[in-house]
Amino acid sequence: MSTYTTEIASDKIVSDNPIHQRLLKAYYAALPYVKGDLLELGCGEGRGVELLAPAAKSYKALDKIQEVIDKLSTKFPKIEFIQGNIPPLPAAMSESFDTVVSFQVIEHIRDDKAFLKEIYRVLKPGGKAIISTPNINWTLSRNPWHEREYTPSELKVLCESIFDEVEAKGIAGNQKVMRYYEENKKSVNKIMRWDILKLQYRLPASVLRVPYELLNRLNRNKLQGKNDSLVASIRHEDYYEVEDPKQGLDLFYILHKKKALSNH
Repeated sequence: MSTYTTEIASDKIVSDNPIHQRLLKAYYAALPYVKGDLLELGCGEGRGVELLAPAAKSYKALDKIQEVIDKLSTKFPKIEFIQGNIPPLPAAMSESFDTVVSFQVIEHIRDDKAFLKEIYRVLKPGGKAIISTPNINWTLSRNPWHEREYTPSELKVLCESIFDEVEAKGIAGNQKVMRYYEENKKSVNKIMRWDILKLQYRLPASVLRVPYELLNRLNRNKLQGKNDSLVASIRHEDYYEVEDPKQGLDLFYILHKKKALSNH
């Protein structure tokens, strides 16, 4: 997957801006929880590295795309970037981190329970993991890059099967964000009207990725052309943390590890 697909929203493409700012908000929301030794899983283009690094004693970040790792290693020489697919994580990482962050990653992981178990394993007792993922109740179409998406209760049950405490929150948007969302919804629905046979839900994901990418890019460009000032003006401040995850475009969960592995 190219690092510049619509699935990895770029801060360099104006039509991606509402999505980029939405993803960036998770880092701002996570900042109060970050301390000590920090691990980021699925760092992408390093969207939040500059924000979180000053709050951490040490910072390691992992991503599967070597090109991304190479660029970030040059840009941030004091941070350790690791190329790898997850799960699993290296065995030596057990109980090594005070904080783990992973934003918009779990929906891509085939074995999501194993993924969360690995996060629990590498956290120190008393550590926290902060994760975000789309709220399926607000999703407009199937995303063939995702293994699955979650309702708030589905993700909470999954996390509670592993972690000692789960705080279930969400990331919502203000009126400006919701104006963009409603325009996007109208546009996507016009495209989906042609899918009479509901092929988006019946065809293999691998078949859908190319047309999804093309249509998604065309749609974002269309929305920008229709209201460039709205698309360009959205900032991370236009998104906000909510206590009720049902209200969130994204789910934002804080996962607590209170016990040592030998006691779990």
